[in-house]
Amino acid sequence: MADQVIIFDTTLRDGEQSPGISLDTGEKLEIAEQLARLGVDYIEAGFPVASQGDFEAVEAIARAVKGPVITGLSRTARADIDRCWEAVQHAERSRIHVFIATSETHMKHKLKMTPEQVTAEAAAAVAHARRYTDDVEFSPEDASRSDFDFMCEVLRAAVDSGATTLNIPDTVGYGIPEEYAARLARIRDVVPGDYVISTHCHNDLGLAVANSLAAVKAGARQVEVAVNGIGERAGNAALEEVVMAIRTRADFFTVDGEVLDTNVRADELARTSRLVSRLTGYPVQYNKAVVGRNAFAHEAGIHQHGMLEDASTYEIMDPASVGQGETQIVLGKHSGRHAFADTLEKMGITIQGDALNAAFARFKELADRKIQLTDADLEAIVAEELGGSVGRVFELSSIEFRGSNIGPASSTVVLTRDGDKVEATAEGDGMIDAACQAIKAASGVDGTLTDFNVSSVTGGVDALGDVIIQLESDGVTVSGRGVSTDVVEASARAFLNAVNKVVRIRERGEQRERVVGP
Repeated sequence: MADQVIIFDTTLRDGEQSPGISLDTGEKLEIAEQLARLGVDYIEAGFPVASQGDFEAVEAIARAVKGPVITGLSRTARADIDRCWEAVQHAERSRIHVFIATSETHMKHKLKMTPEQVTAEAAAAVAHARRYTDDVEFSPEDASRSDFDFMCEVLRAAVDSGATTLNIPDTVGYGIPEEYAARLARIRDVVPGDYVISTHCHNDLGLAVANSLAAVKAGARQVEVAVNGIGERAGNAALEEVVMAIRTRADFFTVDGEVLDTNVRADELARTSRLVSRLTGYPVQYNKAVVGRNAFAHEAGIHQHGMLEDASTYEIMDPASVGQGETQIVLGKHSGRHAFADTLEKMGITIQGDALNAAFARFKELADRKIQLTDADLEAIVAEELGGSVGRVFELSSIEFRGSNIGPASSTVVLTRDGDKVEATAEGDGMIDAACQAIKAASGVDGTLTDFNVSSVTGGVDALGDVIIQLESDGVTVSGRGVSTDVVEASARAFLNAVNKVVRIRERGEQRERVVGP
């Protein structure tokens, strides 16, 4: 159909040729089943003549996987074609994909054949493949560096011998979108016959997807792709990027009033990406288009504000449409007050006014030290600020430590009260004790720690330490809480939080009686 773009997936053939990837039959079969669920039209299951293992994998896929056409790759040697057919013949629908190089470099240095020999070999190979199936694809390897007239001579011979798909490989990623598209358009003008033009683009210059899309616009109706863009060297055109570019920019990919599209079920893209990554051992880069973990994550405050007003401000795709779940508002040092308050509200925490300002200021301070703050981190921050917001007398301006956690240490703190700074230095048995002694000296509040508890809010080396203490001073017992990526600082904040409560109680003349229950 003129408005249908065929998705030919080569994850299990070209993708598996990536250095370090070696899939067994079971793993290939698992990926092939997922590709069928994804809705690709063709699965190039492997290169059957390459090894017994590859043959068995292609054969197993041909027997088990329903839906897509199962394809095997073959050189022009008759034995290769026979072996390919042995593997794919069990499928509901089969294709043999035959290739031979047509560039001067490949013919001279690799094939050691003349142009006349290459033309004859291509014609004979396609004719031999047609003995087995009427679905034969032919590829002139290194097409983008081939002499155009000679390449078209070989393509004509292939079509005359029965090829139904002509794939034009940019084998070494040499093509530029404009010239690659022009080459494909000219092929249609000079090679007569009933066939589909296909693309197979490598990413050596980072242009695989761009070249593929330019070719589609120029008339190509099959695109050869690999999940996550894996493949030889820099990889192949990424399936997920090609599919979503065509679908998202339907306004551009329209021909004679017909909107181009694929049969791919886009909501399976993320799952397919994860499966391929897990089985191949090739990680997906965080900022990978469509399927990367950051593809729908927003940290910048301006972006977050826009997203909270209307997702279309910064997202051109719905993350759920590609299986990525919901948009992620990631709270970090670039986040703004709007996103911070919205996240708290979604967590069921409603704070306003000075309490919100204080919590946000504390959040920004900690975000400079911790790359990403979780819901648990936010809960700890809010708990700390709410615990100290009622009657905060002293603010911690700075704290310095000297020594170690073992043995004598000293600490210097600077507290602020009503705009005035108070500085004090004290020694203690370890840095936590030194910090508390310095706060006592600066605030004028003495007391005894009756309880001290420290815990990690989350996992990881940059986890927040959450310290809760009890301080008894002049018969009054209060609690204090502090949060920081540094447990010594968290302890100092907890102690100061308790000191502030003691000061307020004294100023108000409050008496607290201990009530003993039954």
